[in-house]
Amino acid sequence: MPARLHHERIASGGRSPEHWLLVTHGIFGAGSNWRAIARKLHARRADWGVVLVDLRQHGRSEGGEPPHTLAACAEDLHALVVELGGVAAVAGHSFGGKVVLAARELVRPRQTWVLDASPSARPDALADPDNLVARVLELMERLPRRWARRDDFAAAIVADGHDSAFAQWLAMNVVADDAGAFVLRLELPALRALLADYYARDLWDALAAPDGDVEVVVADRSSALDAADRARLVAAPAHVHVHHVAAGHWLHIEAPDAVVELIAGRLP
Repeated sequence: MPARLHHERIASGGRSPEHWLLVTHGIFGAGSNWRAIARKLHARRADWGVVLVDLRQHGRSEGGEPPHTLAACAEDLHALVVELGGVAAVAGHSFGGKVVLAARELVRPRQTWVLDASPSARPDALADPDNLVARVLELMERLPRRWARRDDFAAAIVADGHDSAFAQWLAMNVVADDAGAFVLRLELPALRALLADYYARDLWDALAAPDGDVEVVVADRSSALDAADRARLVAAPAHVHVHHVAAGHWLHIEAPDAVVELIAGRLP
């Protein structure tokens, strides 16, 4: 049974938009990470509303039943799209980018946005000492789940060599419980399972499927798409359109106006 996904609609009060763009996030994140982009995008394209979605095991969504895989995430999204109606485009950043690729066949959107995410398999990525995501997951597995203060969790992340802004963002996953303590809400074994499947799956066939347009956004200062990925995109089918943004992987933070202008200009 699909997990029920928490979602937030961004649209003008008292008016229903003609179409909805569903947006989801990267690992350890939440749909709210894209709220500023969503508001600016709706201001530019009032005919489009934006639905910000928390994936399973993230934010305020249900954890969902195992196995925790991209296919399960895709089933969750499909169930939400059916419930909402009017979803004509879907977008995902990083981990979420591969989720929306996995969901294309089910959801059949007019347009799919893959935001700095590679369709390729990276089977050794979780064991790579240079992989930031794997390092952070291993750190959280070593750290306590309960904290007296959220800032103590953030301090532990900084002490491991990460910058303060990243630590404060990650600390959004540390929430108060009924006893007044702060608890990491992420279920780390489930996240490890999601990441293992994410790195194991090759979704170039899903990208190549001709059902609707695919807009691939490459952040030029990011390593998410390597040289082989970028070369392969050059030879992609005609329904795949490749765009470049002068930013690192967190393109929605580093270059928000460029992201808004790109999406606003390309939405049907």
